[in-house]
Amino acid sequence: MRIVGGRWRGRRLLAPPGTATRPTAERLRQTLFDMLLHAKWSGGDAVQGARVLDAFAGTGALGLEALSRGAAAARFFECDQAALAALRANIAHCNAEDVALVAGGDATRPPRGEPCSLVFLDPPYRQSLAEAALAALRRAGWVAPGALVVCESARDETPEFPGATLLAERHTAAALLSVWRLPG
Repeated sequence: MRIVGGRWRGRRLLAPPGTATRPTAERLRQTLFDMLLHAKWSGGDAVQGARVLDAFAGTGALGLEALSRGAAAARFFECDQAALAALRANIAHCNAEDVALVAGGDATRPPRGEPCSLVFLDPPYRQSLAEAALAALRRAGWVAPGALVVCESARDETPEFPGATLLAERHTAAALLSVWRLPG
């Protein structure tokens, strides 16, 4: 697995052994970032200079990809110890310690935070965690009004974010990638 674009393009990322962590595939990340950079609803500036939140971060591939492509800062939530070790190693490998903060913990029970304009949610499939996490993150101040929310879920799961507008969906063999705009 590697970063697919930006200043760290081609940089390899570590993933913990086993199946507990399910990194977003390179091809799906490329599709996502092409949408964020070129879709009419993104304005082309969804990533550049953004504060990014990568909840259920795993290896940190989504947040690090955003940093590689010009995001100003990224915050990562992860609670699995093996994934946390890989995430910290990946941040160090990219020399991103000055712009990446790891909040080891549960995204459904976050501490107070600073608002982010681009939010990645990639929870374990079929546990209804995306909706619960987004609600908790919003209450704790991690999500800016009008933020873009990117959710990766199982192909047969359809997340619902009340009040948000669905902007785009992409299906793969196993996953559904959906992009939402929050009100504000």
